[in-house]
Amino acid sequence: MSAQTSYTWNQVKDKFESANPALKADAINVQEMKAAETTAYLRPNPQFTLSTDGTQIARYQGVWKPTTGTQVSPALSYLHERQNKRELRLESAKQGTQIATSQHQDLERNLLFNLRTAFIQTLQAKAIVELSRQELDYYDHIIEISRTRLKDGDLAQIDLDRIELQRVQYESDLQTAEVNLRTSKILLLQLLNDRTSVEQFDVEGPFDFSDQLQPLDAFRQIALDNRPDLKAALQSVQQADTNHKLAFANGSTDPTFSGWYTYNPSFNNSYAHQTIGASVNIPLRLFDRNQGEKQRTQLDIDRNQRLIDVARAQVFGDVDSAYVQVNSNIILLRPYKGRYLAQAVRVRETVTYAYQHGGASLMDFLNAQSDYRNVQLAYLQLIGSYLSAVSQLNLAVGREVIQ
Repeated sequence: MSAQTSYTWNQVKDKFESANPALKADAINVQEMKAAETTAYLRPNPQFTLSTDGTQIARYQGVWKPTTGTQVSPALSYLHERQNKRELRLESAKQGTQIATSQHQDLERNLLFNLRTAFIQTLQAKAIVELSRQELDYYDHIIEISRTRLKDGDLAQIDLDRIELQRVQYESDLQTAEVNLRTSKILLLQLLNDRTSVEQFDVEGPFDFSDQLQPLDAFRQIALDNRPDLKAALQSVQQADTNHKLAFANGSTDPTFSGWYTYNPSFNNSYAHQTIGASVNIPLRLFDRNQGEKQRTQLDIDRNQRLIDVARAQVFGDVDSAYVQVNSNIILLRPYKGRYLAQAVRVRETVTYAYQHGGASLMDFLNAQSDYRNVQLAYLQLIGSYLSAVSQLNLAVGREVIQ
């Protein structure tokens, strides 16, 4: 079997960004939008026309000269787009690419949150597995001591049986923790699009908390500067304004310029053997056929401006709720780290020592064991809740502000 490979968060994130199929598919969409910029700026192609006329097809008054009066006339024409139509189309396409880029970043933001959640769950499951193993090892040590006491006549058989029966709970806890760890790794591998076996895959990283937290206003400002969905909303207003200008430009008439050369004409001037001509074709704009598009694009500007307010409100709501959750977890974790963990160890060791020397009852001993495990497990679960809330806050502000 191959050796187990352990990944840090940064390594997992890099692996995810290079391998996740949903992210790669959306990146192609951005490339498609970029390619559309070329199409938007294309010029109209000139038109080439070759015409001939004046070829005699029947005798007239006994004369048959079929090609004497044949005229050959090649012509070129070109549609001239007025009022910066091409430039506006290009600007709108570029703004569409910017919107697609921001939306891609927003997709990555949400997918990274899912990845971070799975990563945290895996770290938490590892910590609980380690706690469960330590508890089982400690309890096995107590059982060995209790068996020695039984041999010495210092412990009743019924008490030893009750102690040994409690071991099944520790075995069950360890088995449940190992299943949860395996399930978390499977989810993480799925997000990474990795077919590595669970036994060969592991993660590592700090499973702890920091009680230092910036003021709420600082996170709000970071979110306003970085949230890609808010950027997309702002960019949509710019594109809507450009599309409105383009609607007016499309309503203008575009002349078609033509020029031609004629060989062997039969005009009034008998010496005009070779001639040139030109024309300008200007559509008569008697009816404005673009009124609906002008109105629609104006309404689209108003709609996108309202959506900016919606996006900004969503940003503040996300940041505020995530901030409260992080702060709440910090408030709960401080007394655990500063007092409760040490107290649980002290109580367990004291009661265990007293029980081994006949100074505490079996029930006191079992309760002390249970209390110690409950405090340790609650602390690990709070750490997991804190890290999940931090991940939610990073999602809310649009980048990793807290590791």
